[in-house]
Formats: sequence, structure tokens, C-alpha cells
Amino acid sequence: MNLTRRDWLKYTGGAALAASLPRSFAAPADFSAPREVHPLIRDAEQPMFDLPGQFKAPVKIESVEMLQNGANFFVRTRSTDGAVGITGTKQVEDFLPIFQHLVAPRFIGQDARELESLIDLVYRENYKLASIPLWCCIAYVEQSLLDLLGIVARRPVGALLGGVIRTEIPVYLSGSDRVLSAEEEVAVYERGVPATGAKAVKFKIGGRMSRNLDTYPGRTETLLKRAREKLGDKIILRADANGSYDVPNAIRIGHLLEELNYDFFEEPCPFEELSETQAVAKALRIPIAYGEQNYSLWQFDWALRNGVMQIVQPDINYNGGLIRAKRVARLADKLGRTIVPHNTQTGATSVNILQFASCTSNASSFMEYPWRAPQKTPTWYQPDFKIIDGKLRVPTTPGMGLEIDPDYLAKSTVICKVDQRRRAGGRASGS
Repeated sequence: MNLTRRDWLKYTGGAALAASLPRSFAAPADFSAPREVHPLIRDAEQPMFDLPGQFKAPVKIESVEMLQNGANFFVRTRSTDGAVGITGTKQVEDFLPIFQHLVAPRFIGQDARELESLIDLVYRENYKLASIPLWCCIAYVEQSLLDLLGIVARRPVGALLGGVIRTEIPVYLSGSDRVLSAEEEVAVYERGVPATGAKAVKFKIGGRMSRNLDTYPGRTETLLKRAREKLGDKIILRADANGSYDVPNAIRIGHLLEELNYDFFEEPCPFEELSETQAVAKALRIPIAYGEQNYSLWQFDWALRNGVMQIVQPDINYNGGLIRAKRVARLADKLGRTIVPHNTQTGATSVNILQFASCTSNASSFMEYPWRAPQKTPTWYQPDFKIIDGKLRVPTTPGMGLEIDPDYLAKSTVICKVDQRRRAGGRASGS
């Protein structure tokens, strides 16, 4: 069903509910008038960007497709005027039914300029499934549509989402996976720092949701001390426990991190255990970083206001996309906190974190970027996302900034296509 604002109000209760909806569904936005926030709506949930005002005409969504070429997946969106947006994705195979049947159909026939409110609408229609799989699928469509909108407007996504304030993003190296010995893991970054010019590194410690078990006894303590010894005092060091510890052990490791002058301690306790993380944060001086598994603005707000973390780490995909990450950043900014998004992506799929950092004033001076031994850069996309002097350049071309070889896309398989004729999805092949 092609849902208009009038339809939405008819089906959901009319004027009373209209007052509680985001402005772009309740009424045409008037960005010249003083902003009035309904008392039932948190400021964090209000639309942030005048996307309709940045375009001369509606951008109606005609189709949403999922493509595959080998291990690489893409979401391609088209407008009825023929504009195309495309973005790389991760974890698609596990989430495909949600993407195909619950998320993509909700965007068909809608005006892409209303993207902020469309994201909220898709959530409300599927709120009982609220989780990382749902939000990832929403994020994939959102980023493809942002690419499309940027191409139509001839502007990079950062310009659409508040304005570009930086064109180079310093990164900290991450990617440790706990399979190497402490000595071998430190050696990886002894090579990585001079190879990239990076000024900061993050190590994985503990055993990952392991109830205090380490990969082997003493690995964490050895790694933390050796990293400081080998990388020196000029390199910023960070540590990520991935929920490895209970409160006493997290505090014990936290004190060691403080002695060694580490910069932050990420996710010391299992991510659901907010009170445990809160207790650790209160016992330590080192800042606690948290939030990569989170997808609730309300929980981010509560955790910030109650001392669970000092550094906010939404994952741009797990949390639902760039727009929702910007909402988390707005919350954090009002409380004087830094936002450092969690990131496991490199190359073509990492462009989202660069666009985010380019337009977010309270983004950390260092964004997370996984690094291992250098590998040959694929030739099917540009730019090459090479770290130079510890920084990545933000693409300045329209949209997300990723340019994919048309021949590479032509060899891709369309594993699902959703349009007005096939709102429930269906399988197709070819390009």
C-alpha cells in the first residue's frame, strides 16, 4: 500500500496522534518557523534535517534490490525518475527474509525525501521484531537511499546530514580476534602503526562474553603491558573486553588499564547488564565505552544520564543507519559526551563511517578502522580507502561516495527485488 500522510493519520487515529508523530508525517515541515516540540516526543526523536527542502521535487522510490557478487552484497534503490543509489552491506544472508518481506516493501512508492520519518514508520510496523537484524536491514536501505538522494542533489551525504565539517578522518586500528598469542598480537600492530601512520590502537582482551575466562591464562595482562612497552607512550591505546568480565574482574583489569595509561575500556561486562557496567564505571577513572549492540535511543539516553558509559559507541548498521546514529550523537552532544561508532567494516562498506564522521561535531578525533596485514586493494571500486598518516579521506563525490565498476555490478546476481508489482519480494536473477 502506498501510504500517504493522510492515510497514516486515518489508520492511526487522526489529529490526536498527529501531534505525537515526527513532523514530516504529521504536517508539512516549516523550517522557517520557531520549532515547537510536543511534550510527548523526546527531542532526540525529532527530524534533524530538512531533506525535503534540499530538493525541488519528490523523489519517489520505485524499487529496492539486493545484489550479490561472490562474497560481496549490495542494496540498489531506484527512483521513478531513474536515479540509482547503491551501497555495500554486511551480514545479509542471515537477515534476507526480514529485508525482503518486512523492510524493503515499506519503502516502495514513498518519497525518499521523507527518509527520517520512513525509518520510524518501518520500525513501528515491526516493533515486536526490534533487534539488530531488523535495524541492519533498515540501515542498508537507508544508506542506499541516502546515496540516491546525494546523487540527485549532487552533494555528498555528509552535506545532506548537517554539512561537512571535516574531510579527513583520523582512525584507530582495531581487528584483534583473540586467536594470536599476546606477543603475536602486539607484533601485528608494531607493524601496523608505521605502515599506516596511525596514532591509536585498540586490543581485544578477555575471552568475549566468556565469564572471566581468557583465551589462555595471563594473555590479557601480558598483552596490555607488552603493547605499552612496544608501542610506547605516544600511541593512544584502548581495550575492548566484549563483555568478558563480571564486576570484580572488570574493575581489576580496569585498574591495570589505568596504571598503563590506556585511553578507554570498552564493554567490560555483558552488554545487557547495564547495572554491572554502571558499577564498573563508578569504580574506575578510565572512561567506559559502550553501545555497539544497542539500538534504543531511550536506553542510550538512560545509560548516558546514569553513568553507564562516558563514550558512546553505536554501530551505524546495528543501530539502524546514519540518521539514527546522528540522533544518538545529538543525545550525547547535549550531555557533553563523545561519540565513537563501533565499526567492523573496511573498504567499500566502510564509507558510512566516513560520511558520519564528516558531519558530526562531537565525533571522536579517532574513528575505529579494522586493520591486519596489508592486502591487495580490490579494483572494482573507488576510492581505495588507504590509511595515510593515520587518516582516511572522506569521498567528496555525490552520495555515499563509493564508485563501483559497472561491469562488476553487471556480473552480480539480483537475489531479491521489491517493487510495486512484487511488494512481498520474490527471487530473480540477472542484473
